[in-house]
Amino acid sequence: MAASGEATEHAIDAPRGRFGRWLERRIPPARSVTLDQRRIFIFPSLPGLFFVLLLLLILLTAINYQNNMAYAVAFLLATLFIVGILHTYANLAGLSLHALAASPAFPGQQSEFSLRLQHGRRAAHYGLRLAWPRGGDIEVSLDDRDSAELRLFVPVARRGWHHPGRLLLESSYPLGLLRCWTWVDLDLRALVYPQPLASPELPGTTSDSPEGAAVAVAGSDDFYGFREYRPGDSLRQVHWKGLAKGQALQSKHYAAYTDRSAWLDWDAFPGIPLEQRLSHLCHWALACERGGDDYGLRLPGTEIPPARGEAQLERVLTALALFGIGGQRS
Repeated sequence: MAASGEATEHAIDAPRGRFGRWLERRIPPARSVTLDQRRIFIFPSLPGLFFVLLLLLILLTAINYQNNMAYAVAFLLATLFIVGILHTYANLAGLSLHALAASPAFPGQQSEFSLRLQHGRRAAHYGLRLAWPRGGDIEVSLDDRDSAELRLFVPVARRGWHHPGRLLLESSYPLGLLRCWTWVDLDLRALVYPQPLASPELPGTTSDSPEGAAVAVAGSDDFYGFREYRPGDSLRQVHWKGLAKGQALQSKHYAAYTDRSAWLDWDAFPGIPLEQRLSHLCHWALACERGGDDYGLRLPGTEIPPARGEAQLERVLTALALFGIGGQRS
């Protein structure tokens, strides 16, 4: 297998304050990052601190009692600790992280962030943990292949672009005495659509009749049939040939065939807050798509002509998500 791991959820704190600003300068945002000595930090873990304390106690005992065996144990453990530093650092060094994609989502849902983890000079990397603040984490090992595609989930809240923050990559392999980690910004954002909110009626619908139904339209040139003459009908509509054959007085009936389509118009919801308007429009875009109807969108400065299908829905929801924000994906 190329990778093995299990996604879980653990809350972690993102870098803030002075350390966060220092990280921005030392590890700037990039869609591809290769780990080297500038981007990797290493420090004893909690078991490692107890190990160092035990090592100091053994060394003090050896000095106090001039015990050669105690000296040998102390130097052996110190050597083991130093070798552990080299191996723990090498387990992360050379790894490359590549941002792939982020799936759009609605507020309250989780967006899927995809990335590729690729090994460097080492043939294998073990015990790697990746996590985003306030998101899920995953543990993975690279063994017989050179890369693995990973998916992590992060909850989203507000309409617009959601930036998950810096990604934590850490490992305590092989001894667990040291923790080696990095914080990288993969410059990856997820689009958050407005929260759908139902309204009493669908605005801008061309007709309430089913698609393809015939309805009377004044001035239409499409002949539909005959009906009884009604006082006030135009003389041009009278069926004179039928009257000449002794038939009852009838009028020609004209009709047009409806096209079940709708304009989702910003001006159809006057007097309500901006976010609520967008939520209503989002709801009706989803409803039209489910019903198989053509629909278009009119926003101040934006007009999307009527159509249907996944591409149309994505265009409409994207326009609603970014309205008033002005941040198009670079």
